[in-house]
Amino acid sequence: MLNKDLYSMIYKRKSFHIFRNVGDEKITEREIEDIYEAFENFLPLHPEIKTKIKIVSNDKVTTKRGQELCILLFSEKKEGYLQNIGYIGQQLDLYLVSENIGTLWFGIGKTEEEFEGLDYVIMFAVKKVSDEKKYRKDMFKSKRKSADEIWSGEQLKGVTDIVRFAPSACNSQPWKVANENGALKVYRYKKEGKRGIMPADKVSFYNRIDIGIFLCFMELCMEKEGIDFERTLFSDKGEETELTLNAEYKLMR
Repeated sequence: MLNKDLYSMIYKRKSFHIFRNVGDEKITEREIEDIYEAFENFLPLHPEIKTKIKIVSNDKVTTKRGQELCILLFSEKKEGYLQNIGYIGQQLDLYLVSENIGTLWFGIGKTEEEFEGLDYVIMFAVKKVSDEKKYRKDMFKSKRKSADEIWSGEQLKGVTDIVRFAPSACNSQPWKVANENGALKVYRYKKEGKRGIMPADKVSFYNRIDIGIFLCFMELCMEKEGIDFERTLFSDKGEETELTLNAEYKLMR
């Protein structure tokens, strides 16, 4: 099971697209050590895939968002690695929020850094936030698709209304959930011609990470609501289809 303490951070977290007027505190060496330690204890989707993080100074990346440091996420390049890094990375995101460290998933940042032969996947820009007012005050005012747009079949209170606030590349929200025959089927959804500012050849790359993020939100919500489930994961090679099944949750009632 996921760390249940992360659930409450869903309501607090926000994406800091620019770090401005968040206070003068700095991330301490002890906090950096704690981040590394916490990462090793996050639950993966695919335990067989090796993942690591590397916390670096700003001169190691092209990202310029007023951040203090960047956290680089590395992975073996295996089936499901993008969903896996999204799933683990979202746990990291919520953990950092619990430590009052502001975050930004930053897909277009580049780095020359390497780590133990693993592939660089994506990064977080981070900065200590000493002013609590800078965090989200009312999650429900955030711009997201309605529950009816992302969910078909019976809606689950405490799940359907919360999972839609999962972060995604360019706020694309590339997911659909079908509740049918006692199971939730989670699809990667690609609307024809819609990709925001993402390069066309990167849409499925980032959206598979987004699906991992979404699954993390789904499971935190279901665990919070006391909904037991059995999860089955499916292969998604990034095909340009409208709906690609990524996961199925058999509800145990």
